[in-house]
Amino acid sequence: MADLRVLLVDDHEVVRMGLRLVLDEIPGVRLVGEAEGADEAILCCQQLQPDLVIMDIKMPGRSGIQACREVTERWPHIRVILLSSFIDDDLLAEAIDAGASGYVTKNVRTGELVRALEAVRQGGASFDPAITQRVLEMVRRRSRQGNPFAELTKREIVVLHLLSLGKSNIEIAHELVLSEKTVRNHVSTVLSKLDVHNRVEAATFALRKRVVDYLPQDEA
Repeated sequence: MADLRVLLVDDHEVVRMGLRLVLDEIPGVRLVGEAEGADEAILCCQQLQPDLVIMDIKMPGRSGIQACREVTERWPHIRVILLSSFIDDDLLAEAIDAGASGYVTKNVRTGELVRALEAVRQGGASFDPAITQRVLEMVRRRSRQGNPFAELTKREIVVLHLLSLGKSNIEIAHELVLSEKTVRNHVSTVLSKLDVHNRVEAATFALRKRVVDYLPQDEA
């Protein structure tokens, strides 16, 4: 297998030196160049065509995120892992939108960096373990913004729809051929997932967000 050709981009020589020492110890990884800023990084990508760019987010002039977006748009085959001194949800969201294949903190351990490089080599993405949960939470938030009922199961959506029509638990149980206790549990779960306090708030939310449009096909 060919070496993974890496370009390092950071405006601090000490950071590049530390990463260089780590990369030198990883079999199958070859450092092909270094850059101190976004513009120099773009030029190096054009001339060197690395497989991977490890780039700091915060740099003078254009940010690493801006450079990442340009790199991934101009050369889709070049992957980018962004470096940050800390975990920031907004920067993480921007990094993902810019096409980054990874986001790691500068205190990443050697083993974790090796795993990140291997994941990218195989065409995947890799995020610092401390960031992974935030990525999942972000995906869930975005999903909910696009679909207000994304966290509900199909059955819970049907129960919410019937609730929004003013039906009692007994009526819902009869219509769905369920026990009243089961319906009561469904309603309680729906209230919790929607973060509302009672049936009236749930019904209001369901009507405002048009729950009828999200009914399973066999229930619509």
